[in-house]
Amino acid sequence: MVQIPHFPEANHPLIKSLFHHSDQELLTLFQQNPDAGRYFTAIFCRYNPIVYTLIRHSARSPVQADYLFALTWRHIYYELGGLDLNEGQFVKVGLTLQNWLINITAYCINEIQLPPTESIHYSLKATSPPLWCYVEQVLDHLPPMLRLIVLMAQTFHWSETRIAAYLQAEGETITPSEVANLLQEGYRMLEENLPTDIRIIYLGENLLQPGAA
Repeated sequence: MVQIPHFPEANHPLIKSLFHHSDQELLTLFQQNPDAGRYFTAIFCRYNPIVYTLIRHSARSPVQADYLFALTWRHIYYELGGLDLNEGQFVKVGLTLQNWLINITAYCINEIQLPPTESIHYSLKATSPPLWCYVEQVLDHLPPMLRLIVLMAQTFHWSETRIAAYLQAEGETITPSEVANLLQEGYRMLEENLPTDIRIIYLGENLLQPGAA
């Protein structure tokens, strides 16, 4: 029997407040509110057990399963933006969001080429897929140097000294202390540009104002 990972965000008040919405309502809210992360997270909390079960049965190792699980949800995140369950072909075959998610999961299982276990640096316990999706989205918009430094520090756990040495070998004139300053700037920009509700759900920030949606 597959052991489904526990995702604490499912118990967060912002997510629990959305449980009464139908799949179609959550999808519409997600598409209409691109600056909010709670609607995608609610869809994730509703359907991650099905997706994880399908993936775990197909992956060779738990590490590969967790990584494929995250990659699948990233694929789902980008596909959901243009999904219309009321489109003729979907209505014709009675396709539901659950059916669609199962189909996307099967596609990812068959099409995504996974690296060897020792090359995977993703940890499901450290970063839940919704948080990963939104962090990656923000990372894509960071200045190239900041993005590279943050990735080397977070993905490969390199020290400021090693990052500086790498960049110097690439022709950059930079010291470890400058790397440290740039790293802090990168983290600040990352956090500032994450959706407010994602910061509340995953980073524990109490940013909700009275009457906030």
